[in-house]
Amino acid sequence: MQPLQNAGYDRAITVFSPDGRLFQVEYAREAVKRGTTSIGVKCPDGIVLAVDKRTTSTLVESSSIEKLFKIDEHIGAATSGLVADARALVERARVEAQINKITYSEPIRVDTLSKKLCDMLQLYTQNGGVRPFGSALIIGGVYNEKCKLFETDPSGALIEYKATAIGSGRSAAMEIFEEEYSDDLSIDDAIALAIRAINEATEHDTTSDNVEIAVIKKEDGNYVKLSKDDVASYIEDVLAENEEEEVEESQESEEE
Repeated sequence: MQPLQNAGYDRAITVFSPDGRLFQVEYAREAVKRGTTSIGVKCPDGIVLAVDKRTTSTLVESSSIEKLFKIDEHIGAATSGLVADARALVERARVEAQINKITYSEPIRVDTLSKKLCDMLQLYTQNGGVRPFGSALIIGGVYNEKCKLFETDPSGALIEYKATAIGSGRSAAMEIFEEEYSDDLSIDDAIALAIRAINEATEHDTTSDNVEIAVIKKEDGNYVKLSKDDVASYIEDVLAENEEEEVEESQESEEE
């Protein structure tokens, strides 16, 4: 039986509930929360994007699951939520980047691209016969040696972050960021922080098979996806560091 507080008000995207809510948009946000965790970290030297792409079956080829996307040479995106919706948003973002390049003979600004994408997301909350996109994106890039990191929302809202996460492990990852993030991180430190956040979000089930990482460095401004061997090396270092910290904490508790 449908709850009285939203009875009938979630039938169409154009109908507000009496308390000013759009239930279809909130349902789209729930679709994002059910997705696996994606993470973005900004540092003075560049942007780090990382995703957890765990599969539900051992029969699935993990390489076929794509959650990290190259939008332009200097911009990348990490997604969470409905995969097909995310792919449609990424294709639109790529088209907007190329239109800007052809029209103005220069790469698109990261904030401009993010706003254009959110303008489209907002249209899908205001027209009858459509539904909101059940996907959120973390968009990161480097333009004129300035690093930018944005998070989009199915409602069309846009927020700039220093570090953020979307998906089912958002809460756990954000706790790590709030405790450990600093404004003077190096690229390697940012990668390690992203892995720690994913490790916490996945309840310490982190391997190079289910984690992908992409980096956009300030020095050259190019999007580069790390190889599986490089990711495995970073994960090994982070897990080893975590073990050392756990040993030290246990020794201190024993001494007390």
